[in-house]
Amino acid sequence: MHIATAAASPAVHYRERLSPSLWTLLSAAVIAPMVALVFVPLDATVALLAGLAAAALIVTLLVRASPVVSVVGGELRVGRAHIPVSELGEPVGLAAEQARAARGPELSRTAWHLLRGGIDPVVRVPVTDPGDPVTEWVFSTRTPDRVIAAIQRAQRDAGRR
Repeated sequence: MHIATAAASPAVHYRERLSPSLWTLLSAAVIAPMVALVFVPLDATVALLAGLAAAALIVTLLVRASPVVSVVGGELRVGRAHIPVSELGEPVGLAAEQARAARGPELSRTAWHLLRGGIDPVVRVPVTDPGDPVTEWVFSTRTPDRVIAAIQRAQRDAGRR
Protein backbone atom coordinates (compact mmCIF):
# COMPACT_ATOMS: atom_id res chain seq x y z
CA MET A 1 0.00 0.00 0.00
CA HIS A 2 1.31 3.43 -0.94
CA ILE A 3 0.83 6.24 1.55
CA ALA A 4 1.30 9.76 0.24
CA THR A 5 3.21 12.08 2.51
CA ALA A 6 3.61 15.82 2.41
CA ALA A 7 7.28 15.45 1.52
CA ALA A 8 6.44 13.19 -1.43
CA SER A 9 3.90 15.57 -2.95
CA PRO A 10 5.36 17.84 -5.62
CA ALA A 11 5.76 21.49 -4.72
CA VAL A 12 4.35 24.00 -7.16
CA HIS A 13 7.10 26.40 -8.17
CA TYR A 14 4.94 28.47 -10.51
CA ARG A 15 1.38 28.58 -11.86
CA GLU A 16 -0.27 31.08 -14.20
CA ARG A 17 -3.54 30.93 -16.09
CA LEU A 18 -3.30 32.62 -19.48
CA SER A 19 -6.78 34.06 -19.20
CA PRO A 20 -8.21 36.32 -21.89
CA SER A 21 -7.70 40.05 -21.72
CA LEU A 22 -10.26 42.31 -20.08
CA TRP A 23 -11.35 43.55 -23.52
CA THR A 24 -12.01 40.00 -24.68
CA LEU A 25 -14.09 39.30 -21.58
CA LEU A 26 -16.04 42.53 -22.01
CA SER A 27 -16.63 41.71 -25.66
CA ALA A 28 -17.96 38.29 -24.67
CA ALA A 29 -20.26 39.90 -22.10
CA VAL A 30 -21.98 41.78 -24.96
CA ILE A 31 -23.89 38.55 -25.51
CA ALA A 32 -26.11 39.49 -22.53
CA PRO A 33 -28.24 42.13 -24.29
CA MET A 34 -28.46 39.99 -27.43
CA VAL A 35 -29.82 37.01 -25.51
CA ALA A 36 -32.09 39.29 -23.49
CA LEU A 37 -33.63 40.66 -26.68
CA VAL A 38 -34.59 37.15 -27.75
CA PHE A 39 -36.49 36.55 -24.51
CA VAL A 40 -38.16 39.99 -24.12
CA PRO A 41 -41.40 38.80 -25.79
CA LEU A 42 -41.78 36.20 -23.02
CA ASP A 43 -41.06 38.36 -19.99
CA ALA A 44 -38.67 41.18 -19.14
CA THR A 45 -37.45 39.44 -15.98
CA VAL A 46 -36.82 36.19 -17.83
CA ALA A 47 -35.00 38.15 -20.54
CA LEU A 48 -32.77 39.89 -18.01
CA LEU A 49 -31.95 36.65 -16.18
CA ALA A 50 -31.29 34.74 -19.42
CA GLY A 51 -28.97 37.48 -20.70
CA LEU A 52 -27.01 37.63 -17.45
CA ALA A 53 -26.77 33.85 -17.27
CA ALA A 54 -25.52 33.60 -20.87
CA ALA A 55 -22.90 36.31 -20.32
CA ALA A 56 -21.73 34.73 -17.05
CA LEU A 57 -21.53 31.29 -18.69
CA ILE A 58 -19.49 32.53 -21.67
CA VAL A 59 -17.07 34.54 -19.51
CA THR A 60 -16.66 31.58 -17.15
CA LEU A 61 -15.99 29.21 -20.06
CA LEU A 62 -13.42 31.58 -21.56
CA VAL A 63 -11.53 31.78 -18.28
CA ARG A 64 -11.80 28.07 -17.43
CA ALA A 65 -10.71 26.99 -20.93
CA SER A 66 -7.60 29.17 -20.78
CA PRO A 67 -4.32 27.25 -20.75
CA VAL A 68 -2.20 27.12 -17.61
CA VAL A 69 1.58 27.51 -17.45
CA SER A 70 3.08 25.74 -14.45
CA VAL A 71 6.29 24.28 -13.14
CA VAL A 72 5.44 21.45 -10.79
CA GLY A 73 6.93 18.10 -9.87
CA GLY A 74 10.00 18.57 -12.04
CA GLU A 75 7.92 19.28 -15.14
CA LEU A 76 7.12 22.31 -17.22
CA ARG A 77 3.45 22.22 -18.15
CA VAL A 78 2.01 24.55 -20.76
CA GLY A 79 -1.61 23.83 -21.54
CA ARG A 80 -1.93 20.05 -21.93
CA ALA A 81 1.72 19.56 -22.93
CA HIS A 82 4.42 18.73 -20.41
CA ILE A 83 8.15 18.02 -20.43
CA PRO A 84 10.64 17.21 -17.65
CA VAL A 85 12.79 20.22 -16.77
CA SER A 86 15.84 17.95 -16.98
CA GLU A 87 15.32 17.88 -20.77
CA LEU A 88 15.32 21.67 -21.07
CA GLY A 89 18.16 24.10 -21.65
CA GLU A 90 18.52 27.67 -20.45
CA PRO A 91 15.20 29.58 -20.74
CA VAL A 92 15.13 33.09 -22.20
CA GLY A 93 12.44 35.70 -21.65
CA LEU A 94 11.57 38.00 -24.53
CA ALA A 95 9.43 41.12 -24.66
CA ALA A 96 8.47 43.87 -27.10
CA GLU A 97 10.20 43.58 -30.49
CA GLN A 98 12.13 40.43 -29.55
CA ALA A 99 8.88 38.71 -28.51
CA ARG A 100 7.18 39.76 -31.75
CA ALA A 101 10.05 38.27 -33.73
CA ALA A 102 9.98 35.06 -31.64
CA ARG A 103 6.22 34.70 -32.27
CA GLY A 104 6.58 35.38 -35.98
CA PRO A 105 9.56 35.34 -38.32
CA GLU A 106 11.94 33.58 -35.90
CA LEU A 107 9.50 30.84 -34.88
CA SER A 108 11.10 27.58 -35.89
CA ARG A 109 9.03 24.95 -37.67
CA THR A 110 10.32 22.42 -35.14
CA ALA A 111 9.28 24.54 -32.16
CA TRP A 112 6.33 23.68 -29.94
CA HIS A 113 4.38 26.82 -29.16
CA LEU A 114 1.40 28.14 -27.27
CA LEU A 115 0.88 31.79 -28.04
CA ARG A 116 -1.95 33.95 -26.71
CA GLY A 117 -3.10 37.20 -28.25
CA GLY A 118 -2.95 40.08 -25.81
CA ILE A 119 -0.01 38.61 -23.87
CA ASP A 120 3.16 40.21 -25.24
CA PRO A 121 6.06 38.49 -23.41
CA VAL A 122 7.16 34.99 -24.37
CA VAL A 123 9.60 32.48 -22.96
CA ARG A 124 11.80 30.46 -25.28
CA VAL A 125 13.24 27.23 -23.83
CA PRO A 126 15.51 24.93 -25.85
CA VAL A 127 14.90 21.17 -25.63
CA THR A 128 18.17 19.32 -24.98
CA ASP A 129 16.89 15.79 -25.62
CA PRO A 130 18.46 14.75 -28.97
CA GLY A 131 15.68 12.21 -29.57
CA ASP A 132 12.93 14.80 -29.33
CA PRO A 133 11.81 16.21 -32.71
CA VAL A 134 10.85 19.46 -30.97
CA THR A 135 13.85 21.76 -30.68
CA GLU A 136 12.35 24.41 -28.38
CA TRP A 137 9.24 25.53 -26.55
CA VAL A 138 7.96 29.05 -27.15
CA PHE A 139 5.01 30.16 -25.03
CA SER A 140 3.27 33.29 -23.82
CA THR A 141 3.43 34.41 -20.21
CA ARG A 142 2.72 37.63 -18.38
CA THR A 143 5.70 37.15 -16.04
CA PRO A 144 8.65 35.66 -17.95
CA ASP A 145 11.14 36.32 -15.14
CA ARG A 146 9.10 34.27 -12.68
CA VAL A 147 8.67 31.38 -15.16
CA ILE A 148 12.40 31.35 -15.88
CA ALA A 149 13.25 31.40 -12.16
CA ALA A 150 10.82 28.52 -11.52
CA ILE A 151 12.28 26.42 -14.36
CA GLN A 152 15.83 27.04 -13.13
CA ARG A 153 14.84 26.21 -9.53
CA ALA A 154 13.18 22.98 -10.69
CA GLN A 155 16.29 22.11 -12.75
CA ARG A 156 18.49 22.61 -9.66
CA ASP A 157 16.11 20.49 -7.58
CA ALA A 158 16.12 17.75 -10.25
CA GLY A 159 19.95 17.82 -10.28
CA ARG A 160 20.08 17.07 -6.53
CA ARG A 161 18.14 13.82 -6.87
